[in-house]
Amino acid sequence: MSSGRRKNPLNLSLPATVKEKGDLRRDGTKDRGTFSLENQIKQMTLTEPQKLRMQEWMKEKKLVPLNELNEDMLEKMCELGHGNGGVVSKVMHKSSKIIMARKLVHLEVKPSVRSQILKELDVLNKCNSPYIVGFYGAFTDNNDISICMEYMDGLSLDVVLKKVGKLKESRVGRIAVAVIRGLSYLKDEHKILHRDVKPSNILVNSHGEIKLCDFGVSGMLIDSMANSFVGTRSYMAPERLTGSHYSVQSDVWSFGLSLVELSIGRYPVPAPTAREYAGIFNIPEEEVEFPEGTIPPTSVTLSTPRTMAIFELLDYIVNEAPPLLPKNIFSDIFIDFVGRCVKKNPIERANLKTLSNHEFFIKHVNTEDGGEFAWFIKETIGMDYRS
Repeated sequence: MSSGRRKNPLNLSLPATVKEKGDLRRDGTKDRGTFSLENQIKQMTLTEPQKLRMQEWMKEKKLVPLNELNEDMLEKMCELGHGNGGVVSKVMHKSSKIIMARKLVHLEVKPSVRSQILKELDVLNKCNSPYIVGFYGAFTDNNDISICMEYMDGLSLDVVLKKVGKLKESRVGRIAVAVIRGLSYLKDEHKILHRDVKPSNILVNSHGEIKLCDFGVSGMLIDSMANSFVGTRSYMAPERLTGSHYSVQSDVWSFGLSLVELSIGRYPVPAPTAREYAGIFNIPEEEVEFPEGTIPPTSVTLSTPRTMAIFELLDYIVNEAPPLLPKNIFSDIFIDFVGRCVKKNPIERANLKTLSNHEFFIKHVNTEDGGEFAWFIKETIGMDYRS
């Protein structure tokens, strides 16, 4: 498939056409030498529970020979879901009995392209962080590419959201800390931009851990899957949709949009009106107060965002105001934090360092061990997926 720019009536460009700046390379390569997992863990600033879980992961990963995975080694247990052009299944590595999540992507491409994709995916072996889903390996089988990852028993936040409707601010704060640290790790240690931040790519488990998955380390894979990115485009920053410069600030937009979605229980485009907020939080409409100096959103022609055609939705993202959080429902520091993430102009948008120093981030750093969040995940969804 050609990676050249494809046009549409709104002149919105598809993800395969976007370029990064400078040394933020598509394959994420960075010459840092070869470090053992043990040395990587020693160099990280971790809580004691994080250190223990990273050591457990390190032991498990050693039981799966690098670059030797194949279809015969895996036993399928059940299907977990679909996403980004692939089917995700729960599988067991037969010899070690390790449970994995296997993403199967079907691609009609040349063998040389499949080989290049595997080469680009190899950088995932170097991504070892408490905030990044672990990687066991990848292999091809005819036109299928299998990506074997750490199994997160709480699944993804979009699944959690369907169960509970919306999340309270303290839990969203804990998610925000984990996502910022995950994005910072990818950028600082591997020069990788995520490219696809959204609730379905934020995974959780019964330990209370929150980890990023499905980040764009393989440019060749992104190009080959361009037609499957309809859902992803709805989280893209305005500048990315119009084909302008792509940077980490574009990931910050997607992150901010995701925080709003987790807080209100629906994809936040078009922006919720005072009437809708009143319905969501069961308060009188006149009590819904938006921040000073902002223009409150008004109702749109269509009844719900779900009924908008994709190009109409993308046109709204590019040309209309971003979603706002009301003052009397959310804290001032959370409203400010989200507002800095969803600035339409990427130059005005916060970067990861700024967000890491924000009062909202600092407030929730102390919940790192995740006891309450682990309880919440077990109570919310754990019972459904213990098989």
